[in-house]
Amino acid sequence: MTQLIVLSVLGTDRPGIVDDITKVILACGGNIDESRMTALGKEFAMLLLISGNWHTLSKLEASLDKLAATNNLTVTMKKTDLREDTKECMPYGVDIVCLDEPGIVFSLANFFASRKIEISELVTRRYAAAHTGAPMFSLQMSINLPGSVHISQLRDEFMEICDQLNLDALLEPVKP
Repeated sequence: MTQLIVLSVLGTDRPGIVDDITKVILACGGNIDESRMTALGKEFAMLLLISGNWHTLSKLEASLDKLAATNNLTVTMKKTDLREDTKECMPYGVDIVCLDEPGIVFSLANFFASRKIEISELVTRRYAAAHTGAPMFSLQMSINLPGSVHISQLRDEFMEICDQLNLDALLEPVKP
């Protein structure tokens, strides 16, 4: 019977870190179903959904503990189940570009949470504007709108908060 675990790995970024971790997963008989990996400052972070039988996951835990100890990694594993289907929801994408200021992510997360709208994915990035060097901020978000949401009303409210925060924003359906 297939079991699922979520694996998080955090460590100092270096060439070969992905190779080391995926080699252990493969050697233990695990399969990477989903993953997110990125460098954050000088650190490297990984989130993986791994499937395997109970024996695979047991071997994986011991092997990753050994890898963590010898490579100064922080490894966390958590058993999980398949995600419930979101058939009653419509996937939408949010894109934001603005001058960087504290509180942007909180304001948007609060906006959607207060309307019971799930954020399924969130990616942010800070960068310098091309000609001026001004600190800029970009955000891409995937949300799941319940069928009961009035999209035109939500769009109006979303654009209003974006105007208040001086955000250049888009709220569009995700096309398959």
